[in-house]
Amino acid sequence: MTDGTLETQLRELLDKQALYELICAYCNAADRHDHEKMRALYHEDAIDEHGHYSRGLARDFIDKLPQIQAPMEILHHNVTTVNLKLDGDKAEGEVYLIAFHKVRDGDSSYDMLIGGRYFDKYEKRAGVWKFMHRSIVADWAYPQHPSAVRLDHPMLQGAYIGKPGTQDPSYQFFSLLQRGQR
Repeated sequence: MTDGTLETQLRELLDKQALYELICAYCNAADRHDHEKMRALYHEDAIDEHGHYSRGLARDFIDKLPQIQAPMEILHHNVTTVNLKLDGDKAEGEVYLIAFHKVRDGDSSYDMLIGGRYFDKYEKRAGVWKFMHRSIVADWAYPQHPSAVRLDHPMLQGAYIGKPGTQDPSYQFFSLLQRGQR
């Protein structure tokens, strides 16, 4: 193996790691309702296609997130399979996810478990990878009405309980994993 090949492989590995961290940062921003962080993950001219919620500029979708997420008591995005292909400062990804939603609906709540994928296009500008185009693909959905979530279950007694926004315990717990930042 020549040094040039090793350098190329290392660069690709570092770029793929940066893309994986971008993907995970998106999940964190969505789950914590951290719109400032979410905005920092997209290029200014990026596109987001999020079903009936949005088809267009990502910044317009992010502007709608406070209203979209207002009834969502719990969001929990889990990335599973990540397939990435690089071509210089451009890349594409097919990212599998399982996303749980507990949604307030009047006096009750319902659960929605969704299995799907993100179809992503990324660009590296000024040395930083960000989303250029993100589309959500739903492969299946499992609704439960009323909600079956029990945060008062005895097994959870004394545990931190996750919450949207800055009330989440992670904002006070971490000093290295700063919230509101990538």
